[in-house]
Amino acid sequence: MIMSELYGSMVFDDAVMARYLPEETYAELKRCCASDLPLSLDVANVIANAMKDWAVEKGVTHFTHWFQPMTGITAEKHDSFISPTADGGVIMELSGKELIKGEPDASSFPNGGLRSTFEARGYTAWDPTSNAFIKDGILCIPTAFCSYNGDALDKKTPLLRSMEAVNKQGVRLLRLFGRKTERLNVTVGPEQEYFLIDTEAFKKRKDLFYTGRTLFGARPPKGQELEDHYFGAIKPRVVRYMKELDEELWKVGILAKTKHNEVAPAQHEFAPIFTTVNVASDQNQLTMEIMKKVAAKHGMTCLLHEKPFDGVNGSGKHNNWSLCTNFGHNLFDPGKSPEDNAQFLLILAAVISAVDKHQDLLRIAVASAGNDHRLGANEAPPAIVSMYLGDELTGILQAIADGRTFSRRAKCEVKLGVHVLPQFAMDSSDRNRTSPFAFTGNKFEFRMPGSAQSIAGVNVVLNTIMAEEFSLFADELEKADDLKAGISAIIKRVMKEHGRIIFNGNNYSEEWVAEAQKRGLLNLASTIDALPCLTSQKNVALFERQGVFSERELRSREEVYTETYCRLINIEAMTMLDMTNMEILPSALSYKKELVKTAKSSIAVNVDASAEIEISVLLAELINTARKRVSTLKSALDEAHGLGVGLESGRCYRDKVIPSMTELRKTCDELELNVAKDFWPFPNYGDVLFSVH
Repeated sequence: MIMSELYGSMVFDDAVMARYLPEETYAELKRCCASDLPLSLDVANVIANAMKDWAVEKGVTHFTHWFQPMTGITAEKHDSFISPTADGGVIMELSGKELIKGEPDASSFPNGGLRSTFEARGYTAWDPTSNAFIKDGILCIPTAFCSYNGDALDKKTPLLRSMEAVNKQGVRLLRLFGRKTERLNVTVGPEQEYFLIDTEAFKKRKDLFYTGRTLFGARPPKGQELEDHYFGAIKPRVVRYMKELDEELWKVGILAKTKHNEVAPAQHEFAPIFTTVNVASDQNQLTMEIMKKVAAKHGMTCLLHEKPFDGVNGSGKHNNWSLCTNFGHNLFDPGKSPEDNAQFLLILAAVISAVDKHQDLLRIAVASAGNDHRLGANEAPPAIVSMYLGDELTGILQAIADGRTFSRRAKCEVKLGVHVLPQFAMDSSDRNRTSPFAFTGNKFEFRMPGSAQSIAGVNVVLNTIMAEEFSLFADELEKADDLKAGISAIIKRVMKEHGRIIFNGNNYSEEWVAEAQKRGLLNLASTIDALPCLTSQKNVALFERQGVFSERELRSREEVYTETYCRLINIEAMTMLDMTNMEILPSALSYKKELVKTAKSSIAVNVDASAEIEISVLLAELINTARKRVSTLKSALDEAHGLGVGLESGRCYRDKVIPSMTELRKTCDELELNVAKDFWPFPNYGDVLFSVH
């Protein structure tokens, strides 16, 4: 199939709608989407019937309201198009009512107290701004998910609310510059890192199977030290996987663009082209699902955990975020002379103020048990939020703050010293790959999100804090006698009060940690440190003011995320105990027994058995230490279990269970290095990381 026929072939997109819908219905749908207006039931009926006809022509018999509960993954309940007729036959139909609203169970999904078990009713509501698509022979209709009382139970609803908030306040600010902007759109391009390993190796490790990461594993002789995997030639098996992945993504309208090897062995990256944020969020959820399915077809397992392997880089999801008008103007485009671009500098000041004021929310947006292993591990940004602007933009803002004229550096040519190679203009600043929130020319790259996380939460925060700053700036400038003087005053104040958040240096260095502390920046090292900030008075007021979350909804999320943290650590600890008691210790004892038997045989015939004896003694010590550390971990778990799954329990998991797990791992990894490979019960790091050829 040629690309023009392949791309979007499983999507009920604009081109399909224009063919299947009456002209007036199509126009009304586009008008309602553009203006955030609800569709009438009559219009919905026409769209539902056309959507059904299109899907049936492709062999589809069922549809589902496809939604994103607070599990962080997607959910679906399949219903057939079949309806009975009076003569005992059936017809295929989909009504506007079925398209617009569904009723899945709301009590069995995470809800943080918003619903009780006996209060089961919940609603899914069609999001017409995100196209329906066919997946696995099912028509999937993207929807929001809320409770009987209208509380948001999902990731999409707050995202849509935040989009409306930033649009409302952004348009208001832009009109002060005489712009006739009708709408401000948030666009995102999420880069996705992942690991591919052989499924046979995956199946033999309970830790990978149950938790998505290795809880044990001595470092192999070779990891990523030679930096030979990054952008290296892609292995044939992975090439075949990537080719099919591209095709499957293109079918459902996902603009798969870039693919390459990442730093760690077996690690890779995929990146799409930018699209509207709610669509990007839907598509990233779908991407992660398709990545796993396609990998399975090729005898591989796709790992999306943030830190599957100790000693090599983990995986993130870089959220490239930008704001554009409905006329296609990017608000983060500095133009050729950013020092003269008042609108751009004001928008930049809003970002600086927002990021500094709301460091806690940005940290919470990326908080998870898995991401705690990655942040600050000299492979990803630290848990300290800061932003990179580059020397030129920082210099421009600082010059305004100081009341002086900015001296622009002359453009330089990059000369490579070879005549046949081209010369090109040097960019105004280098790139900073260590920064959590970096300006990269016409967008901001938020590099803290973990690879398994939904990007919805991250963008809810970014949109909301920007809506707040736009609102505050507009309030001030609408009262100003002189717009130019008002903008200058705002920039001066922002740089004085919030310039501390700008850091253009090495975020991996220990010196930065000390410097950040001096500046008064937050260092919320773990998820359980960050989560209580979600429901602070400041944050509750912010989200309520912008209409994104009610206090009830925020408290529910704090509870859900805390419970999830506790349960994930509990699963990991229980898996460690299982693997240690059922696999590692029996294997070590068997090898020790074999050594003792060999030593006795050697001594009986006057052969030196000192090596066998020495290794046996070492194994005995390690086995005893492992048994003691098993007991310590059990005690820590019992204490955590006794505290439930709230913040107090979370602190116990952080302070007692995780350190006990670390100590048990050290001993078991030492055992691995001293037990013959034939006796070791599961594949080692070398087997797993280099299993795909």
